[in-house]
This record gives sequence, C-alpha cells and structure tokens, in this order.
Amino acid sequence: MDVAANPRIHPTALISPEAELAEDVQIGPFVIIEGRVRIGPGCVIRAKAHLIGPLTMGRGNVVYDNVVIGERPQHFQYKDEPTEVEIGDNNVFRENVTVHRGTTHSWVTRIGHENYFMAGSHVAHDCVVGNRCILVNNALLGGHCVLEDNVTISGNSALHQFCRMGRLSFLSGASGSSKDIPPFIIQQEINIVVGVNVVGMRRAGMTAEQIDAIRKVYQIVYLRRLSLPNALAQVEAELGHVDVVREYVAFVRNSKRGINGTRVGASDSLAA
Repeated sequence: MDVAANPRIHPTALISPEAELAEDVQIGPFVIIEGRVRIGPGCVIRAKAHLIGPLTMGRGNVVYDNVVIGERPQHFQYKDEPTEVEIGDNNVFRENVTVHRGTTHSWVTRIGHENYFMAGSHVAHDCVVGNRCILVNNALLGGHCVLEDNVTISGNSALHQFCRMGRLSFLSGASGSSKDIPPFIIQQEINIVVGVNVVGMRRAGMTAEQIDAIRKVYQIVYLRRLSLPNALAQVEAELGHVDVVREYVAFVRNSKRGINGTRVGASDSLAA
C-alpha cells in the first residue's frame, strides 16, 4: 500500500513498513503503528492511538484517542519475547484503553468479538476476553484473567489475576474479586455475592425456566449455608436437567480459585 497517497491515512501518522492494513482502514492524526500489525477491513483508528505488534486485529474495530494496544506486559519476568495480541471483529476501544501483549505463560492476550471497552479500562497480559463483554470506565483485569461471553465489569472495578468470570456474570461498580465469579452471578464490593443477573439473562433471551432454575441455585448454594460439595450435589439432584444449571456446576467444579459467599458469613470463601 502507498501510505503517502492514501486519503484514508492522515499524513501525520507513523506506520511501520511491516504493517498490513486493509484498503479501507482509516488512520487518524498522530497515530503510531509499530512493528508487525495486521488490521482488517472497516477498522477506524482515531487520533494518537498507538498499536504495537505482533498484533492482529479483525474487521470493524474502532480504536479511539490515546488507546495503547500491544505494549509490553507489566511483568518483571518478561524479557522482550515476541508475544502478541489477537483481536477479533467489531470491538470498540474508547479513550485511554490499554491492552498488553502476553508473556511466555500463554504467548498471547486474546480478545473476541463485539466487546466494548470504555474509557480507561485495562486488559493485562495473557487475558482471554470472550464476546460481547463490557468493561466500564476504569475497569481493570489483572494478568491471566478469563471472561466468558456477555460479562460486565462496572466502573472502577477490578478482577484479580488468574480469576475467571462465567457467562453473563456481573461485577458491580467500585468492586473487586479475588475469586472466580460463576455464570449468571452478581458480585459487589469486595468478594461478596449479592444475587442473580436476571436482567442480563432476560436480555440474552433465556427462558423463565432457566432463570428460575438459577434463582434456586442461588438459594441452595449461597443462602442455605451448606458446604459447597453438598450444595452442588443438591443442585444436581434437583435441577441437573436444566442446561444453565449444568453450566453453573461445571464452572464451579473447575474453579481453581474458589468462589465467594454472600454478605452473611462473607469473610468465608467457598472452595470448589
């Protein structure tokens, strides 16, 4: 591509000769594209964004002002290995978002499709973000976190490194978690489970039977003060025929960090 002759690329942009840009990519003023960066069709890169390779970005992504994607991880053991960032389609990165490349632990930070990263949010090294997730302003992911689809992390909230959030789980504003958050669960403050994401489940098109089943799971696991193995056994016996219940149980059984309890006895975490 003749960058100098392309009307879609601002003349102040600095673009590496290693970069590969689809013909219709729009590049704004003072953008820096450094190293092996591949940008797919329909992407828009706004003013002063900095993209650092190795980085692959699919189609239809919008990157706003001052975003930095692909910078070296904040990890003391990182020694400039050629780790990377992989991004899917139709994501939005608002102002001042940062996404760091992986370490040799997994070699890649991976982001799926149709996610919305609001201003100031951060995705650390080796994270995996699914599809249709929302990170509200200043939401923070520590290294190696995993977000399944349709997760929401509210403003000024943080997820500890190596934690996972299940599908349609929700972390409220000004909150944090050092444990895994199972599918469909709402968590608030520090490590406190407060309810079921009924609104999110309805918006995702789930049936009344599925929603009612997860409400019953919440009562059994979080309110009856059973040990977690006994609670899961009861859940499976009573509700194991419902698909979303099986999804919840599988997530908890596979948890390496454990899950949190409710405000009553909230200082106690539930071990998987």
